Amino acid sequence: MNDWPDGWSDENRSNRYGRGSAGAQPESARVMRQVRRGPSAPGPGQDAPPYGGGVPRQPSYVDGQGYDDGYGDNGYDSGYNTGQTYGAPDGPGGPQGPGGGAYPQRPAPNWRRRIKWTAITLVTALVVVSVGTYFWADSKLHRDVDLSKVIDRPETGEGTNYLIVGSDSRAGMSAEEKKKLHTGSAEGKRTDSMMILHTGSNGSTLVSLPRDSDVEIPTFKGSESGKTYQGTGKHTKLNAAYAMDGPELLVRTIEANTGLHIDHYVEIGFGGFASIVDAVGGVEMTLDKGFKDKYSGADFKAGKQTLNGEQALAFVRTRHAFAASDLERTKNQQKFLAALAHQVATPSTVLNPFKLYPTMGAGLDSLIVDKDMGLWDLADMFWAMKGVTGGDGKSMNMPISGSSGGNLVWDRTKMKALVEQLKNDETVTVSGN
Repeated sequence: MNDWPDGWSDENRSNRYGRGSAGAQPESARVMRQVRRGPSAPGPGQDAPPYGGGVPRQPSYVDGQGYDDGYGDNGYDSGYNTGQTYGAPDGPGGPQGPGGGAYPQRPAPNWRRRIKWTAITLVTALVVVSVGTYFWADSKLHRDVDLSKVIDRPETGEGTNYLIVGSDSRAGMSAEEKKKLHTGSAEGKRTDSMMILHTGSNGSTLVSLPRDSDVEIPTFKGSESGKTYQGTGKHTKLNAAYAMDGPELLVRTIEANTGLHIDHYVEIGFGGFASIVDAVGGVEMTLDKGFKDKYSGADFKAGKQTLNGEQALAFVRTRHAFAASDLERTKNQQKFLAALAHQVATPSTVLNPFKLYPTMGAGLDSLIVDKDMGLWDLADMFWAMKGVTGGDGKSMNMPISGSSGGNLVWDRTKMKALVEQLKNDETVTVSGN
């Protein structure tokens, strides 16, 4: 039975793939085009009209690229998705849309907005780190000295006066550390070095007070007992005042013998000093000549060298190797402080958190200060000392006129002139030893 229209036969079938196809290839997807019906379809017994007469020409497959209807209009949809995003012809995703292609165009990055938020993030992080560092550092200060216990104090002057003390405290040191640092195991603590640092609008001045300075112990109130002890007029070495009743009596003795008001007190012990030096990676020094001292453990050759914590402590403590004894030692202490301040303030330390925080930790944890001392006061003291020891200011020993019973006697005339200049925050013109 032939199902084709009248006048058609199987010979009229083209070699396409589909049902009944004898082709070797598998049947591919096929979509039938819509056939528009004319006003009248051919009835039974009528011949099929020619092409153009109401029946569209059947499409043919061309080069595997789709169907060709023979009229040049290759609008046939084979059903395969070529990756296009379909939409309205003139919509944003269509070929006539503003993107000019199949996908919508990505908006350009807003660099001004990105830079603003990056800056805000960095500033916020910096503030958080700074605040955290401040409270961390503030918690490490040991505010153990109460200057309110000091009696009969002179009036305050212009500027700020810091009393900086290096003690032979062995607190927290093991027997091995004491042996290594040549500190001995004496009970209690004494002062190895004392300096007055004045800061003000006319520059800073650092005055070293030899530990063997001849002073009179005045009437004072005991820092622990609260009892008043009357002065006897007895003269002794300055460091004996510290040994008798600690920092409060030392401040009282200096104020009574000079007339200069001390605003803040800062003390560091043997172990803390060595730890700071090791934390910054050592301090470079240039020595004009070498020296040895069995008491401090010093053994130095002339020339440039880097001192570690143990060597630095021996350097600043040595006095038996010098003819000028304590006066020569105070000069070496000032030289070393200049080198240490320079090392701490270098970018390699300040900009390196792995070196900065250990240095700050070692320094702050080993400091003993007065109850009114704040971090800003400590920073002011450090930068003033760095400036003075670096040549931007004046450093000197207390003027000495001679000795008495092994004690160094201050030149009273020069000392009074020096104190007046410091009180009035004037440029210091007095020279020291």
